[in-house]
Amino acid sequence: MDAIKHTATFAIDQPVEDLFPLFSPEGEKLWVPGWDYENIMGTADLAEDYIFLTRRHDHLSGKAIWLVKKYDPASYLIEYYRVEPEDKVGVVNVQCFSRGPALTDVQVSYKYIALSEKGRHFIKNFTADTYTAFINQWRKLLRAYFHTVIRSSTSNV
Repeated sequence: MDAIKHTATFAIDQPVEDLFPLFSPEGEKLWVPGWDYENIMGTADLAEDYIFLTRRHDHLSGKAIWLVKKYDPASYLIEYYRVEPEDKVGVVNVQCFSRGPALTDVQVSYKYIALSEKGRHFIKNFTADTYTAFINQWRKLLRAYFHTVIRSSTSNV
């Protein structure tokens, strides 16, 4: 079996209660450029077994089926299955840890299992350096999002 897993942790200067909701399909629309999804459940309320679709997303993927595997908002944990039927299956885990009233650690793991030659090629090239650059982009986008939100909220005062 061809598989790979990477994990990284980064800190964001925001309360965990403000940060964690951004790792939902609706939340990602706020900070990930071009992110969108097809809501097939008829609600944006997340729960385990919630399913949605994406047409294109990170790691050179095309269409993907996403299934919420674990959802524990009290523990700031969400885990998704991400199925690209012709290529690979992914397990995406996001866990937030409060380090204070305005500081949160975000731990992100991506595990991929190849389903085809294309998937095996992806796994071969999904290096630790590639993953680090990918997660660093998350950190930059989240910081930019909060900077914009804070700036717009102070300009409205």
